[in-house]
This record gives sequence, structure tokens and C-alpha cells, in this order.
Amino acid sequence: MTQLTRRDAPLPTAPRHAARRRNRSPEAAACVFGGAVAAGLGLGFLAVLVIVLWISSPYPDSGPGGALHLAAGLWLLAHGTELVRYDTLSGVPAPVGVTPLLLIALPALLMRRAARLGSASGDGSDGDEVLPAGVVFSAVLCGYLGVGCLATVYAAGGPMPADPLSAAWHVPLVAVLAASAGVWAAKGRPLGPLPRWVPGVLRRAVVRPRYAVAVRAGTAGALSLAGGGALLVGLSLAWHGKEVEAAFLALTGVWSGRFAVLLLALALLPNAMVWGAAYALGPGFALGGGASATPLGFEGAPALPRFPLLAALPPEGPGTTLTCATAALPVAAGFVVGWFAVRRAREVRRAETALTAALGALVCGLLMAGLAAVSGGPLGSGRLAEFGPVWWATGAAAFAWTLVPAVPLAVAVHSWRTRPLRKAAEAEEEALAADDAWHTGGGREVRWEALRRTAGTLVPDLAPAPPGPPAEPPAAAEDAPPPEGRSRRLTVVTGLGIDLSAALARPHPDPAAREGLAATASAPAAGLPPGPLLHAPSGDGEPAAAAAPGAVPVLAARPLAPPVAGARVLSRRRPTG
Repeated sequence: MTQLTRRDAPLPTAPRHAARRRNRSPEAAACVFGGAVAAGLGLGFLAVLVIVLWISSPYPDSGPGGALHLAAGLWLLAHGTELVRYDTLSGVPAPVGVTPLLLIALPALLMRRAARLGSASGDGSDGDEVLPAGVVFSAVLCGYLGVGCLATVYAAGGPMPADPLSAAWHVPLVAVLAASAGVWAAKGRPLGPLPRWVPGVLRRAVVRPRYAVAVRAGTAGALSLAGGGALLVGLSLAWHGKEVEAAFLALTGVWSGRFAVLLLALALLPNAMVWGAAYALGPGFALGGGASATPLGFEGAPALPRFPLLAALPPEGPGTTLTCATAALPVAAGFVVGWFAVRRAREVRRAETALTAALGALVCGLLMAGLAAVSGGPLGSGRLAEFGPVWWATGAAAFAWTLVPAVPLAVAVHSWRTRPLRKAAEAEEEALAADDAWHTGGGREVRWEALRRTAGTLVPDLAPAPPGPPAEPPAAAEDAPPPEGRSRRLTVVTGLGIDLSAALARPHPDPAAREGLAATASAPAAGLPPGPLLHAPSGDGEPAAAAAPGAVPVLAARPLAPPVAGARVLSRRRPTG
């Protein structure tokens, strides 16, 4: 037996999964780096903005380190984390939990972009394996949360540190939602299949078109409510223009401070839109210390800070007709939900459309409850502990207000869009009913009787056979001499069920029609077996044939023309030239 030399020995091959891990590692590391870059860009943007405002401030109360600590705190506040303010007049730490909703858009968009780019990085070329969605999601999330932990630790040394417990679940929640949206968008926004650990009811529900239409209708209704809230805020700012201007000028006298106030007001505009929508829905919003503003009235004595947006609040006291007229906004949102719920009117039934509109109203209520929850929060302790709408009351009111007009409108629009189909179905049913009436209602018999009366003796009477045993065939009649040598005798097979003797025996005003009928009756039918026809003498003395049993003698005229023994068909040639 020969032994293999060192050169001839087979080279050891690495396992396939090890090669996949080596190819996957650079891509996963790039996703981790992308998540860290997304968090760093958000931090850098806020840091630059705060540094610029600190430089332009004529009375800075801290160095650049304090400005950077404040930037880290603002970045955490943009995720919904509560900040703690220690330098208060009472000496009691005051929480700050009203998150400017415009600031949430910055980290969410950056995180979504990082997850989308990480999912599209591996294209399978050059031996690289396409990264699964779970790997991309986990890698980007690890990079983002790593920077978030560092920012939380760094903000603890600033003037407004973040609450660690609040940061522990607010930052991951925003990161998870944004990363999921990015991976979903990179994979083509599929609706399934969901993972196996998801309940089967939810997996089957996602792929049904009903729920997609309901989500679209509910989202449209929530956007309509937010737009109506923005309209209310704009009108209120214009109505209280002098008070807003006085509050804006009283806060600071330098342009850098006014610019900071303006930026803060712009960042809080989405919050004001949600508060305006909650006001139009009825529950209103709380202003701390038991004070609340609703269309029915402004109750309590709120302790409000001087701020331009708070200066546009409705006046204290009972509500007026103008404030109650804001109820038209949720009604309009209900119409929007009902309109968007009938996108598949020609494919589903009316009950399915009504159910879709109800689900759309439920989605609208859930979205408004979520927006109300993130738009409010505390601005301090004591009387400033509650600011903003109550999330569960706002969600319930949005569901009720949109459900009432959405379902009837959806049913009405469904009926209008399916009107041509219903007309076609009704016409088809009427045609079928008329066809059945023609066959079963005696229509054929009535028309046949009218035709017989119009045609006279050309159409014989078809009297139904009397019930009972079949009659015996009549005996053959004796041949009678033809009158004046012009008539002859004709017999018809009784198996055909037609007796023309009565029709020919009647006098007819037109002799030519009588002779034609007699000639037609005397000619044998094509394709019939030879029957017992008896020919009488035609007037030249020929003997008549004997009558066959089962034949009925009738009178017939002489044929109009002698029979043709044969014919030759000549082709017609088209002339040339």
C-alpha cells in the first residue's frame, strides 16, 4: 500500500458555515458602525446648535462643557426621556417630560436610514452573503444603543441630567421602531410571512386586504385630526396675536435668546397640533393644578409659564358657540375614514365595507391615543406635574367621533359605486324572469293564437288531444271522382300529427294560396320514410291507388308545375377585360 506524501495529501477544507461567518462579519460590523454613526449624527447636530446659541449668548452661565452636556440631555429628551432640573426656586428637583415631537423625527430618520442601508449592503456578489433581516436589525441596534449609553452617562454631569430608568426604555423603544421600519422598507415592505413565534391569528390577519385598507383609512383619519388641530392653533395664534407677541418679547431682549425661543416654539408645534385635535374631540388637555381646557369651558386657575404658544389658549370661562363649532373637525375626520374604507367596493360586500370602516375608526383612535401620550408630560412638580391631553380619553373620543359618520358614509359610497353592478344584476334577473314567464305563463300560446288568427287558414288549429285511450285509426275512405277532372286525392301519414283536411275543406278567398298549400301538402317531406300516400286520378282517367290503412284522405289541387327529374348547374364565369 502506497502512502500519500505531504504534497499529495488533500488540503483541509474549512466548514461551510465558517466561511459564511467570515463573509458575514465585515457586513455585520458595517451595520454596527452605521448604527453608531446615526446616533452620532443626531448628537452632533444638537451639539452644534447648542454651541452656536451659547457663543451668541451675551450672558453665558457655563462653559462649553456645560453646553455639550445640555446637548446630550436634549438628544435623550428627543427620545422621550425625562430630564431632571435641580436649580429650582424651591430646591425640589423638577422633572421635564414634555418631548418636542419635532425633535423625535431627527433620531428616527437617521436610525431608519442606517437600517435600510445596512439591509441593502450585501448583494451576494464576490462571495458575500446577503445579511438576513434579523442580523441587520440586531447589528444596527447594538451600535445605536452603545452610543445612547455613553450619552446617558455623559449627560449625568450636566445641568439637566436624564433619568436613568426613563432612558433605559425610551431610547431602545425609539431605536427598535425606527430600525424595524428601515429593514422593512429595504426588504420591499412585505406583509408576510411573519415569524413562526407570532400567533397564527395575527399572521393570517396581516395578509388580508381588509386590514391594510383599515390601517390606511385610520391613518388618513388621524392625519385629518392633526391637520384640524393645526388649523385651530393657527387661528388661535392669529386671534391672540397681541398676547403672543407680548409673551415672545418679554422672555428675552437679545436676538440669540429670541432665536432660541423661536426654535423651541417650532419644535413644539406638533405637540400643539395634537393638543388642538384633543380640544376639538372634547376631552381637551390638562394645564396642571386641576385646570383643563375643553370646548365646553376653561376651568381652573392654571399656573402657566410665559410662552408664545401658551398665550394662544382660549379665554377662561364657559364655552361659546365658536368653541363648540370645533366639533366639525372630528366629523370631517370620520368622513375621511369612511371614504378611504371603500377602496375595494367592487370586490366585497356591503357588510365587509362597514366592518372595514369600523376598523379604520379603531386604528384612528389608537393612533390619536399614542400621539396624545407622547405629546404631554410634566413641566415641573406640584401644579405643573400634568400637562397635555389624557391619552385614553383622547383615543376613545377619536374612535367614537369617527365611527359614527364613517360607517354610514362607507355604506353609502359602497352602494353608489356598485350601482352599475346592481343594475346589471337586476336586468339579468328580469330577463330570466321574463324567460320563465314566456315558457310557464302561457306567453307562447297567446302569441301562437294571435299568429293563427292573422294567417287565417294557412295555420291549422292545434287542438290538444283529449285524455283517454288512443283512438282507433279511421278506415280508408272510398275514392270519389274528382270534380270536373281538376282535383285528386291525397293522404297524410298520421304519425306526423298534422291533419290538413279541415284546412283544405274550408273556402279560401285566394285560389292561388289554396293551390300552393295543396301542392306543399302533396309533396313528400325530405328525409321521411315513405308513407301511405294515395293519389287519386288527376283527371286523365288514371286509376287511383288503394288507400292504405292509417291514412286520412284529403283533397289537394293539381301541382302548379311538373316535377323536375334532374338539373345541371353551370358555373358562371366572370367576364375579363
